[in-house]
Amino acid sequence: MKVPMSGSVVSFIDVSKQFGNIIALQDFNLEIGAGEFVTLLGASGSGKSTALNILAGFTDATSGDVLIGDKSVINLPSEKRNVGMVFQNFALFPHMSVFNNVAFPLKMRGEASADIKRKVTRVLEMVHLGEYTERKPASLSGGQKQRVALARAVVGDPPVLLMDECLSALDMKLRQGLQDEIRRLHKEIGATSVFVTHDQNEALTMSDRVAVLEGGRIIQIDTPDGLYDRPVNRYVAEFIGETNLLNVAGKFEENINFSDVDTGMKRDIEGAVVLSLRPERIVQACNAARNENLVHFNATLVETVFEGATQEHVCRLANGEQLVMREGRSGATKIINPGESIELAFLRQDAVLLPDHND
Repeated sequence: MKVPMSGSVVSFIDVSKQFGNIIALQDFNLEIGAGEFVTLLGASGSGKSTALNILAGFTDATSGDVLIGDKSVINLPSEKRNVGMVFQNFALFPHMSVFNNVAFPLKMRGEASADIKRKVTRVLEMVHLGEYTERKPASLSGGQKQRVALARAVVGDPPVLLMDECLSALDMKLRQGLQDEIRRLHKEIGATSVFVTHDQNEALTMSDRVAVLEGGRIIQIDTPDGLYDRPVNRYVAEFIGETNLLNVAGKFEENINFSDVDTGMKRDIEGAVVLSLRPERIVQACNAARNENLVHFNATLVETVFEGATQEHVCRLANGEQLVMREGRSGATKIINPGESIELAFLRQDAVLLPDHND
């Protein structure tokens, strides 16, 4: 049994969960500090929502323990765990006004009317809904409904705020605006926040740390830039952003072998390895400043894809492998036509050698 770190607000200790023959979580361990914003990120079925529901008390763990502060909550009902929860589908009462939806958890606690009015008024101002107190959910937009759900979750000043795919039903522009709102609200109220999403950009934008889950386990937990720049295996490298995974047995050209690219990382890997190289870290050699750490190689342009502010070049290496590079567009950008040879370059420290498996 693992011992929780001192000062952790949330601790998962050797938590496992089975649904029949299906293992949803296995030996799940996670420590979350005071005021942290931690995101559980993974594909459908990875176990992220199961972990959140166990923390909230909506699902029982098969084994293990969950602590909030220094107290086990594994046997406490959800209403006694003092956590705020924001659901994917808003879960608002359609017959109640905005004010009464937000006030509901306070009324269930039996708080005084004056205190309820003060707390609800304060939190509705925080989410910019102070003028919507008497409206019903049917007259609100999707973004406004989610703000009401957020206000209801934080009105009781919970030490832990849980959010389960709460932006997935909104369009992209609205989601981006609410990401900023949630981050601001998190800092303002000082709660420890646990956010669940399958959207990598959402996770990278909002989080202090991100835990990438696969098969009910945490594959890697790190800061957003740590995950992006230093993935531990192929799964994380491909799941977080885009990358080129290139066989180290192949060659850029006759005199440069991937295995000779000393990145200063992962040199102790045994067996087959691949090189992970982000598309935006590759540049046209003619545009690169002189640097002794640059690796130059030749490729043939296959096609160019217009992306607005950027353009994507699909290139073929001498060994037949393809890679993608992405560069910004400007009047100074050199135009290359399909079939032309192109000299490319990248900094050695921008390449990461990874095991050619996900164990």
